[in-house]
Amino acid sequence: MKATRYEGNKTFSVIEKDVEAPAAGDVRIKVAYSGVCGTDVHIYHGMMDQRVSIPVTIGHEMSGTIDAVGEGVTDYAVGDKVVVRPLDDRGAKPSDKGFNHVCEDLKFIGIDSPGSMQQYWNVPAFTLHKLKAETSLKLAALIEPLSVASHDVRLSELKAGETAVVLGGGPIGLLVAMVAKDAGANVIISEVNPVRIQKAKELGFDCVSPAELDLVAYVREKTEGRLADVVFEVAGVQPALDVMTEVAGIRGRIVMVAIHGQPKPVNLFKFFWKELKLIGARVYEKEDYEKSIALITANELPFEEMITDVQPLSNIQEVFENIDKNPNGLKVLMDCQL
Repeated sequence: MKATRYEGNKTFSVIEKDVEAPAAGDVRIKVAYSGVCGTDVHIYHGMMDQRVSIPVTIGHEMSGTIDAVGEGVTDYAVGDKVVVRPLDDRGAKPSDKGFNHVCEDLKFIGIDSPGSMQQYWNVPAFTLHKLKAETSLKLAALIEPLSVASHDVRLSELKAGETAVVLGGGPIGLLVAMVAKDAGANVIISEVNPVRIQKAKELGFDCVSPAELDLVAYVREKTEGRLADVVFEVAGVQPALDVMTEVAGIRGRIVMVAIHGQPKPVNLFKFFWKELKLIGARVYEKEDYEKSIALITANELPFEEMITDVQPLSNIQEVFENIDKNPNGLKVLMDCQL
């Protein structure tokens, strides 16, 4: 079978290797598509060389069909369409509150162990979610990032009729906006990249650039002075941190979606003054996957527009080089059978 490997120094290779039988409790998946995540790009840039075991096959946004089942697997059968929720808490210190998606020593499959950018992939059966037969495997490759968005919106306790401001119009920001809109919210996206602004508008969103207008004044006008009920910080930059407390209204909720690797200044006075809430949101839980699977299966949202390119697995080096040259795209999928 064909498999990709990150070799370090911005280099991928494509190798031939034997197809392995699944161990007890595992399944072997014939991978249909594997999406390129921002984390994968960080790995390509060498930012996670201390974490990944080079050489390594990466990838965790995927869809496929079960090709073989290991001993003891009874809930899944050959031919089932599935996606993987790539969290492995085996050997980790369990959460005393049952939230094992944020437990200590949690392993992320596709980063801490081999991932999905290969033709066949062996994974623990407990990571699987079954899809309906009619579900598009191409769209199903979006379920993992969509589940991030579903988790963010669920934790925000967003209600129909509320105003949500999404700071950042990249792939995750747009998915958050879609889930929020589906929940009945009035959504405003803040983004400075003109290409992404145009894409957001094509998807039917109110999207503005804070470099061209006063975002707080704009939201204040749109909400008749109430400002945002929920703010999703997806941009991961200091200007977003600066404005999130300004654009949130009284008792607004701010959801921290972006990953900030270092401490950053935040206006704590605004939390006091407006009784704001700051909500951390990390990866997803089972119910978020089930929500995302339902959204993808219904296919009533413009998910197809999120996919800007599909490339064969053999083109992996070119794919990552092109993402570096043109970072304005949304979601690139690798066809893992080509």
